[in-house]
Amino acid sequence: MPTNVFILFLNNSPMIKNSCLLLLFITLCTFSQNPKSPKTDFTKMYLPVWLEATEHCLAVAQAMPDSLYAYRPTEVNKTFAEQMVHIAAASELLTKRYVEGLEVKPDTPDASQFSKAGIIEMLRKSFAYTEDVISTIGQEKLDETCTMYHSGNTVSRAFALFYVQDHMANHRAKANLYLRMNAIDPPEYTW
Repeated sequence: MPTNVFILFLNNSPMIKNSCLLLLFITLCTFSQNPKSPKTDFTKMYLPVWLEATEHCLAVAQAMPDSLYAYRPTEVNKTFAEQMVHIAAASELLTKRYVEGLEVKPDTPDASQFSKAGIIEMLRKSFAYTEDVISTIGQEKLDETCTMYHSGNTVSRAFALFYVQDHMANHRAKANLYLRMNAIDPPEYTW
């Protein structure tokens, strides 16, 4: 069969041959240049860690019923929705500020204006933003240092990725408790 396809290719017009060659070239370029393939040893190691953490966070967000997204354990606590929106907004902000070195200011949306589906989409977009940075950042940028706002500690931009994940895990853990307080078993921890 492959021989017949090759003979058919040779017997066709130059326009068809050129079109086929162009399609083959585009296909090969697409598969050989995966933009999600990290560029450094660190980011190759770190990307699966980030992806696992984000999937777990999304599972927590999915586990809470729509009707309980406004739940808050006490008046001083964030609602479940506010926890999730804070994770989404802060993950992108911290990535921009500490990993990329961009000048950004906090701008957390009002969680009460979003549905569960809207908040989950916000989380997905934020996590994808950080994933793209992990996949594209170079070693030179990772080796730069930054000063952490709260502690004043100076760390590498590579180390700052752990802060982005730790912040997410902190608020995800709080959200886990919200699930338990409503007699909902949180998703199994997978590490």
